Amino acid sequence: MVALLASGALAAPMTKINIVVKNQAGKPVDRASVVVKFVQGHSIVKLGKAVRTAFELRSNQDGEARIPSIPQGKILVQIIAKGYQTYGHTYDVTEEEKTLEITLNPPQQQYSAH
Repeated sequence: MVALLASGALAAPMTKINIVVKNQAGKPVDRASVVVKFVQGHSIVKLGKAVRTAFELRSNQDGEARIPSIPQGKILVQIIAKGYQTYGHTYDVTEEEKTLEITLNPPQQQYSAH
């Protein structure tokens, strides 16, 4: 049984992601909406069960959002926070644990053609 568990774990390497959201002044952004989706990479089936590949959560008062285990590979990270530009980027994650420090920008000036 232990060998079966070990071979299943090797079939789908997992990673834990810690996302730290800050503003341009380096201060944490709390209550930011953080969406993390597995895009492509290693198998997303572990021991015959589908592995959760998408998470939606909010950053805490320290600007941190901790993503539980997600398959290694290309991971899409989107962050939406009131008063900031929406952030989106795809990361190629191959480590067991990864910390992503993300700096949000203030909103851009609105322009009208009228």
